[in-house]
Amino acid sequence: MSTRRPRRRKPSNATGGQCTRLLFTCIGRRVELMRAFRRAADELKIKLEIHGADAARLSPGIHLVDKAHILPPIASGRYIDALARVVRRAEIDLLIPLLDLELQVLAEAVERFAELGCRAIVSSESVVRICRDKLATYQTLKAAGIDTPATWSWSQALSRKRHRFPYFLKPRCGSAGMGNYVVRNAQELRAFGRSVPDAIVQEFVEGVEYTLDVYTGLDGRTRCVVPRRRLEVRGGEVSKALVVKDRTLMAVGRRVVEALGPCRGVVTVQCIRTPRRRIRVIEINPRFGGGVPLAIHAGADFPRWILAEHLGRKPRINPLGFRGNIAMLRFDDSVFVPNASTRKKVE
Repeated sequence: MSTRRPRRRKPSNATGGQCTRLLFTCIGRRVELMRAFRRAADELKIKLEIHGADAARLSPGIHLVDKAHILPPIASGRYIDALARVVRRAEIDLLIPLLDLELQVLAEAVERFAELGCRAIVSSESVVRICRDKLATYQTLKAAGIDTPATWSWSQALSRKRHRFPYFLKPRCGSAGMGNYVVRNAQELRAFGRSVPDAIVQEFVEGVEYTLDVYTGLDGRTRCVVPRRRLEVRGGEVSKALVVKDRTLMAVGRRVVEALGPCRGVVTVQCIRTPRRRIRVIEINPRFGGGVPLAIHAGADFPRWILAEHLGRKPRINPLGFRGNIAMLRFDDSVFVPNASTRKKVE
């Protein structure tokens, strides 16, 4: 991953008082995160203009940003070209992706955006590839000596002579909990495997699930790890969670990120603590997780740190400076717009 700083077109907030333009891609419902960046800019006393991009005009986040942009679908083959046009015309300084599906193509285009004066907050191509491919994740963690459930391709699992049900079956490159099943017998193993594209099968792990928000900043150094106990999940995203200031979990998050390679921004690590106190890593997503507003509220101000680093400042980061035993209890909120607003002017 390149460490070259983006080419500057104008004075930064650090010296010239100009506006920093931040673009969230695939913004969807990530309104809480957007608001956290606005608060961070206020605390830093900088001007921040937030742009949001999505393929859907009915995305709630599109209606709450300063400027909205509609992009073609990621799989269209036109996504990066369209995104580059937005970056160039809007003079975007920072780009933060929010969806797993776009990370690989963005990681491959980091240099292209840097030439346009935009810093894309995305981990290296190799890290994104490892995290996207659940078999590669397993192999990488195992090679690093990190405790993780045994994982097989569906065909490998079918050919096993002895089974220890239940298993956990999911897509090899899936996300958001889609296509995940608990498999309790050989019949279900065959049936679910046929219905899930490129399925993998994992050893089933019982216990308490945690998400670890790992801040690696712009230089790839692990500076802070915030463990969140997942109390309730809805639609693949956490709806209730509790910050747990546990040094053992924090150490696991650090080891995982160091095993991956060049990371950038925030990496979310999912793990399970078993009744026998084993901590078993089950998944990694190199992006802001859906529940990250809880870590930010607890005092790990990732948005402020990222903005400060981008402007050449050195934020003071205390790895133990966040507060434990704080819960997040989410509820539904609504954005009300006239029908004409679904055709909001885009650039």
